Amino acid sequence: MFPPVLKASSAAVAILMLAVFAGPSSAQPTAQAGAVTRPEAVTQPGDSPLPTDPDRLPDSPLDVTSIAHKFRLTPIKGLSRPFALAFLPDGSMLVTERAGRLRVVRNGVVDPKPIAGMPEVLDLRLKGLQDIALHPRFIENRLIYFTYYKLKSGEKDVGTATLARARWDGGNALSAVEDIFVSDAWCATPSAARIAFDRDGKTLFMAIGVPIRLDRPNTAQPEDSQKAGSHAGKVLRLNDDGTVPADNPFVGKAEYKPEIYALGIRNSLGLFVHPQTGELWEHENGPMGGDEINIIKAGKNYGWPVVSYGRAYSGDLTGDASGPLTTDHNAPGREPPFLFWVPSIAPSGFLLYTGERFERWKGNLFVGGMRGTVLQRIVLNAKGLPVTRESMLTDLKQRIRDIRQGPDGLIYVLTDENHGAILKLEPLPKDEKTTGPATVR
Repeated sequence: MFPPVLKASSAAVAILMLAVFAGPSSAQPTAQAGAVTRPEAVTQPGDSPLPTDPDRLPDSPLDVTSIAHKFRLTPIKGLSRPFALAFLPDGSMLVTERAGRLRVVRNGVVDPKPIAGMPEVLDLRLKGLQDIALHPRFIENRLIYFTYYKLKSGEKDVGTATLARARWDGGNALSAVEDIFVSDAWCATPSAARIAFDRDGKTLFMAIGVPIRLDRPNTAQPEDSQKAGSHAGKVLRLNDDGTVPADNPFVGKAEYKPEIYALGIRNSLGLFVHPQTGELWEHENGPMGGDEINIIKAGKNYGWPVVSYGRAYSGDLTGDASGPLTTDHNAPGREPPFLFWVPSIAPSGFLLYTGERFERWKGNLFVGGMRGTVLQRIVLNAKGLPVTRESMLTDLKQRIRDIRQGPDGLIYVLTDENHGAILKLEPLPKDEKTTGPATVR
């Protein structure tokens, strides 16, 4: 029997630079709008997943019709609140789970036993174990890098974004596990930490979110994203051992943390280095609306919380620390976004597709949506400008957390659910490598 056909939802085809303002959304006051949270507890990395909601994802493959391609979606189940994945040289995958577990997936099957040796992780208010990346010379050195929230001594709910490094030889445990960078962005509310290696293979970028307002001593606040002496709300640039590159833009300026590469970032949940141009692309959650894509440049300021296309959680255009401080989108010294969303989709996961398997998707951007339960495809024209977008997979009602391109040229999507899964997307045989231009309807 053929798999059932799932039609993609109607494409939101519009000129992105002429975004439609649909008024304030109903997002709750968290850095990740509409988030479904786990029970608040400090979870040990070896604990078993304890799903509390029903598994709403079908077990069998689905055939999906989109504007440019027909494709098959195959769920790979056995995860709980996965956050990020990285491909190993043999095509297997390493997957982080927010509770602090690191899992390996071989031949489409999740190993039920987590990899041992992970540090204790603060799994609380959407923090936890987050991003993962292989060192560009992984085949030689077997090094993996991951970000997690480290619990502050003497506290029960305060943690900070931490970059760790470990060696993994393919067995059941990590070795040489060490924190190579511990930020000063201590917080008790949601925050995120994404990483991406630069093309030089020697340096990496780390985007650290800034939490929403919580007036507690010695914790980060929204305005810290504009403070030169704080890691919160910044994109950092580090050497692969966690030290500071000598050519960072603020090295030698006493008022700045030398790790800072760019500032004015709210909560980045998508980060990649463009393989052709070397540009650093980032997207971030806005408050009530105002999610952004930015092309990050050294030493630039991207505005938060001074400028945003979103509203404060009170509904006001400005007026409190959870919203922008001015309605002037051309405020001096602040970089405008490449594009933005209103209302919010709570973006997470970010991919520039460069493969051959989806011929008519080549050069497109893909962004996951948590609040929007959507996989959004953004088409760039010959000038590199956004011209149309398509919303897919909304009928699945799955929060999308991460998107990666596999070495096989297929697309792999993580769902942020208690019954989480990897969704493998592959073109149907008759739709692969077709000729002629795609028709946008």
